[in-house]
Amino acid sequence: MGDPSAAGPTSVECRQIAELLADYLDGTLPKQTRELIEWHIEGCGPCVAFINTYRGTVHAARKLHDADIPAELRQRLLAVLRAQRPPAPSA
Repeated sequence: MGDPSAAGPTSVECRQIAELLADYLDGTLPKQTRELIEWHIEGCGPCVAFINTYRGTVHAARKLHDADIPAELRQRLLAVLRAQRPPAPSA
């Protein structure tokens, strides 16, 4: 892992990009944070690819229509999800 104080993208910065990506694309980040992300992206091909994939996924998901799920399938799916949920901590 690179030195965080060194110039240029580091893996720590890449993780931060991933954590802030939704807010960055929504335009809700403070100007300084947005500018740091843009500076990082200019020198980091993997982050550019990640952002483009994320944008494509969001765009494709917005085009999806709700689909009716048969009641039996819905009940079976809920049962599986509930069975996988960790037990609630005891008080």
